Amino acid sequence: MGRLDGRVAIVTGAGRGIGAAVARLLAREGARVVVNDLGTGLDGSGADTALAAAVAEEIAGSGGTAVADASDVADHAAAEKLVGTAITEFGRLDVLVNVAGILRDRMVFNMTEREWDDVIRVHLTGTFNTTKFAAAHWRALGESGAHNRIINFTSVSGLHGAPGQPNYAAAKMGVVGLTYSSARALARYGVTVNAVSPGAATRMTASIPGERRRAPAGDEHSPDNVAPLVAYLAGAASGWITGRILHAAGYQVALYNNPEPVSRIAGTGPWDPDVLAARIEQAFGPLLGR
Repeated sequence: MGRLDGRVAIVTGAGRGIGAAVARLLAREGARVVVNDLGTGLDGSGADTALAAAVAEEIAGSGGTAVADASDVADHAAAEKLVGTAITEFGRLDVLVNVAGILRDRMVFNMTEREWDDVIRVHLTGTFNTTKFAAAHWRALGESGAHNRIINFTSVSGLHGAPGQPNYAAAKMGVVGLTYSSARALARYGVTVNAVSPGAATRMTASIPGERRRAPAGDEHSPDNVAPLVAYLAGAASGWITGRILHAAGYQVALYNNPEPVSRIAGTGPWDPDVLAARIEQAFGPLLGR
């Protein structure tokens, strides 16, 4: 018996890297998996449907159940079709894992409008598209006691601010906001929504100067080490956690704080600019090392 027996999951970006590692583990744990990947290059160009098919065949060859799907999640209608594929093929949908992404790295002063738009489109709009149609399906079912799960992927690029990735960082922080909002909106329908920030040596990290190259299975930096956290969040037992960011890297898992005020000043009426300036420096300066 696997942790996910009887459950159906969609994993986007599952043709390679972290997405493929997640799809394989969910299948080993008993889930039936829709392996989605458009098969583009790292920059989003081209397409190769063989990538998703290869992972689905690997799962099937290991005794699991999977179908391949090459929908472009950034296309609104295609995302609807993807959700429909899970329901048509397996009769239900329990878990949505949004991993798909591309990179167009550039410093903010050199970035083109297209480089900005394309990364936002795949990461943020793509996550919205699949989330919308999965959520609409679950809402329409109106099931009492459902254990539906959305697991989004964010990044330390946004959480900590990577200087050469303003588009990627903004998209990934947008995913965090979408996660918070969706968690609150969908709780009544038995849906939890969390975000995973992964740390692994993948095709993406290999493209960043000075970063470690892709890691094989068994290596501490392997994408396989991110998958167990996703598998836990995908299960029925994880219903107690929602609207949170978790980080998985190597053999460690961390829980991030949600944003909250660390200090506050209050007046008794409209602020005088000079008084406000003095109060800000007095109250906030020491906290920021001034």
